[in-house]
Order: sequence, then structure tokens, then C-alpha cells
Amino acid sequence: MMHMNPPDYDVLGIGLGPSNLALAIALDEANRVNGAACNFHFLERQPRFTWHGGMLLPGSDMQISFLKDLVSLRDPTSPLTFVNYLHKQGRLEDFANCKTFYPSRVEFNDYLRWVADSFASSCSYGETVIAVEPVQAGGTVTALRVVSRSASGRESVRQTRGLVVAVGGAPHIPALFKPLYGDPRMLHSSRYLDLIGERGLERPGARVAVIGGGQSAAEITVDLQARFPETRIDLIFRGHSLKPSDSSPFVNEIFHPSYTDFMYDLSEDDREAVVRTFRNTNYAVVDPDLLEALHKILYQQKVEGGSQINLMPRSQITTVTAGNEGIAVAIEDRFAEASQQTRYDAVILATGYERSLLQPFLEPIADHVEDLSVDRSYRLKMRDGFLPRIHLQGYSEASHGLSDTLLSVLAIRSQEIAKSIATMTRERCE
Repeated sequence: MMHMNPPDYDVLGIGLGPSNLALAIALDEANRVNGAACNFHFLERQPRFTWHGGMLLPGSDMQISFLKDLVSLRDPTSPLTFVNYLHKQGRLEDFANCKTFYPSRVEFNDYLRWVADSFASSCSYGETVIAVEPVQAGGTVTALRVVSRSASGRESVRQTRGLVVAVGGAPHIPALFKPLYGDPRMLHSSRYLDLIGERGLERPGARVAVIGGGQSAAEITVDLQARFPETRIDLIFRGHSLKPSDSSPFVNEIFHPSYTDFMYDLSEDDREAVVRTFRNTNYAVVDPDLLEALHKILYQQKVEGGSQINLMPRSQITTVTAGNEGIAVAIEDRFAEASQQTRYDAVILATGYERSLLQPFLEPIADHVEDLSVDRSYRLKMRDGFLPRIHLQGYSEASHGLSDTLLSVLAIRSQEIAKSIATMTRERCE
């Protein structure tokens, strides 16, 4: 029996990055293959599709095989694989001649945009979700009211029986730097290419600090060196040295979709131990090829007697102060009685991202959340009497493994979520 006044959508996706793009493929596939009628739509705050646009650096390559695209591991015959994208662009043979599994980040972004274009009618760009509110009938929440706002301030309201949240992480700003939030001389790596050209670093004598010891910090350091030859660059990090990421074949098996089952079935303590064991695959590490490139730059600098790049390991930042002459950063060597303070024209925070299971726009339904965890199909656990299904993509590393924030499981995870949504769609039609 059909419900009276059904919601506008069966599923609304918040965010249209790789995770929800993969879901769009899976939902569309299910509709075509199974004859289902799942009505889905996505809301994206960016004005157009871009994947990490602030870090699409020249010469930066993917750190994951192109076979782990949005769909190939589930259905290599799909018309939306990376291989078919190459074929449609007339570059398949040329890419094969590159003899690599790792396309440039710029090209992979173009592939994602190509897929996004095929779902253009299913996405509203330039809309930021500001609230998800319960729609109640008696004591039961039967649907969700999703309120979004455009750049011009116009608000839109949609209703849905299901929600898939995939808005990515928020830039992590270390506590010492938070008082400077909004200072134009400080920027997070996520906005690097958007803002770095406005910082006046092309002038001789300019000085910039890059904070962090991972992939983004190393990439930015190399890019700054090429982009601003007269600028002095200090790479400040806490470790003893820059460390290589481990992408060896057996270690990489932790990113197989099948490993998610193993991880989910472990106790909480054992999960934490696994994450600690394999942190060097993804956190505070640098791709070995990039490490070699940076080392060669530093060696040539020694040969020529230059000092453009200065590595500052074992550094603990103690104070950060903004003044007319720049941002003063004071550091202590963690293993020696030495300290120094330097003024910078720009400070770039390559300090990663924070991910919260309960996004601010979900606050109106917070009282209906049973606990801040998801089940095996990535569904948020809600209290009795809450009928809509809320799935989360990219917030379950602690329960589902290190692959949860990466591209590795997108094809399979999207299918698992689509199956969960399909049961809801069937219930609507009964």
C-alpha cells in the first residue's frame, strides 16, 4: 500500500565527491538492472565538480591504481570505468604507453568530472546543506526535511526518506594556529592552489613555513621551490625525518574490500591496534618517489651553495603570533636544548583533516541518534521510531578500516549502501 504524501526523494546525497559519485553509479545501475524506482538526488556546495582542487599540483600523481576507480572492482564492464574514460578521450593507447598504474591527479580529477557530468541532472551544485530536520507523524519520524542555501542566500527545502552523507573532512587547524584563523597569511593545504598566488611570495626574500611531515607537506614544498625561486621555505615537522609510505603488495591487502569484514568483526581494542600497525600506509608519510625527488633538490642545493629549502625535523611549535611584519613561529628542538623564532610571510598548514560522524547540519536530529557508530552497511544507528535511513561515507575508519577514507573500497561500499537503500525502496512500494 502506498503511503500518502510520499517524500520528494527516496535518497538525498549530501556532497558529490568520489564516494557519492560511486553511489550514483550503483543506484542508477540498480534502477536499470532490477527495474527499481529509487528516486535519488545530490546536493553539492561547490559551484561545479572539483576533487581536491586546491592540491591539483603539476606533476602530482595518484597513489592508488586506476583500477580502483569508481566502479571497476565491482563491474569492469561498466561504461564509467577509468579505462572507458581514456577510450572516450582518445588517450587509451597513449596511456598504455606510459606504462603506469598511476595517472596524474589532474587526469583523475578529469575522469571524476566526466562521470559527474553524466549525473548532472541528478545534482544541484552551489547548495550548502544547513539543516536536516525530522518530519514526524505522531511519535514516529517518517522522513527528513533537508534545508540548503545557495551562494546568493536563497534557501531550498527537500524531503527524503533516506540520506547519504559524504562531505569529506574539515581542515584540521592545530590549537596554536586557531587564533589566527582568518588571517590571510595563513592557509590550509586544501586551499593551496586557490590562494598561494595572492601571498606575494614571488618577491626576493619572502619566507614561508610549511607545517607537516606528510605527503601534502612534501608536495607543497617541492611546488613552492619551483613556483617561487626567490622564496625561502622552512618545512617544519615533529618527526626525526620524512618517512616513506608503505605500499608494498602484502601490506596493501588491508585496503581490499574483503578486509572490511575482518576489521568490522574485531573488538574495539583490536581495531585500534590494527589502525596503529598500518598508520604508515596513509598518515605522516610520503610517497617514496617524491622523497627521492625532494632529496635530489636538496642535494643540488648543497652543490650550488643555496639554502632555499630548510628541513626542520624534531620541531615542537611553542607559540604563534601574528604581527605587522609577518607570522612569528617559535619552535623548540624536541631532543636538544635549542629554540628559535622566525617570522614568515605565509604559513601553510599541511595538517590533515578532521572527520565527525555527526555533522553540524545533523544537529536537529541528534536526539534520535542511538549512538555515534554505523553498522556494517554504513548505516547510522538511530533510536526506535526513526524510519529514514542515514548512511555515512568516509567517517568509519575506526570500525571499517583505514580504507574508509580512501578510494580503495568505493566500488564495493557503494553497492553495499545501494542494497541497503533498495530494501527501503521496496518497503515504500509494498
